[in-house]
Amino acid sequence: MPPIYPSTALKNQQREIKQLADTQIVYITENGRGKYVFMSENVLQKQIDSAVENALYEARMAEALRESREDFAQGRFYSSRADLLAAVERKRAQHD
Repeated sequence: MPPIYPSTALKNQQREIKQLADTQIVYITENGRGKYVFMSENVLQKQIDSAVENALYEARMAEALRESREDFAQGRFYSSRADLLAAVERKRAQHD
């Protein structure tokens, strides 16, 4: 469960909130509702890096799916595992 503090805690519990913010996102509420997030620059950079990595992964997966649909439409597919393994062996032999 992520740490959640009322905005008044920023005054009364600064040290505790800063320590938590060094390793994770701390949520700050006002009038019982989510209002702010507090984190160190390192945590922010990790969040950004993770978002970029996830976006790149999604883009690669979408491209792979598009290519596989195109391959299938063009008749480039294998009907059995044996056919696939034979094609892999042929391709390896071409590179040797």
